[in-house]
Amino acid sequence: MSFINILVVEDDEAISEMLSMVLEQADLKVYTAMDSRQAQAALVDCVPDLILLDWMLPGLSGVEWARRLRKDKNYCDIPIIMLTARGEEEDKIRGLDVGADDYITKPFSPRELVARVKAVLRRGNKFGKPGRIEAGGIVLYSEEHRVSINEVAVLLSPTEYRLLEFFLTHPDKVYSRSQLLDQVWGRSSFIEERTVDVHIRRLRKILAEHEREELIQTVRGFGYRFSEQT
Repeated sequence: MSFINILVVEDDEAISEMLSMVLEQADLKVYTAMDSRQAQAALVDCVPDLILLDWMLPGLSGVEWARRLRKDKNYCDIPIIMLTARGEEEDKIRGLDVGADDYITKPFSPRELVARVKAVLRRGNKFGKPGRIEAGGIVLYSEEHRVSINEVAVLLSPTEYRLLEFFLTHPDKVYSRSQLLDQVWGRSSFIEERTVDVHIRRLRKILAEHEREELIQTVRGFGYRFSEQT
């Protein structure tokens, strides 16, 4: 299961479908929006690891929405790649000045798109050392499907493993119960939100055996966060 989420904001349906297909083939999870309003609403359900943003959108333009995101403390750190037919140097500079991390000019090849997306994700440490994720003294080996703390093996159920993997790859962000259900159990799941609380308690109990339970923090009124900061 990929935990790298890409929000594609593109008003041309054919282009949006093409972008989704290319990114999903690269094992990236894709959400789409047709304009800035829909994109802003999508952030409530899932904070993406990267936004692929068309410059020319109906209503609020992509470049103006990018400017607003960079001023929003909740979303200012999300990497943004501007996607546009405007290839003049002045336009590129404007896009980068409002906070875009990269700029892709149409037309482009699928290989270029994927390469640029992965390059920006690497700069944001979304793609770390292959198969190994470490945070708070916890080491997760994704290829071997195992976890250790201070070189001591930790036994987890499949759900607890997926939940911990998601937390390790998305530190310091707050997620509601519904968001965790979506990301860990999947959108097609019909599990109640209180199930999240049950698995959080189980995971904390296991981490408590290694004095790591404080890494999973409850944010009252919203949900949970994994953080080394108290």
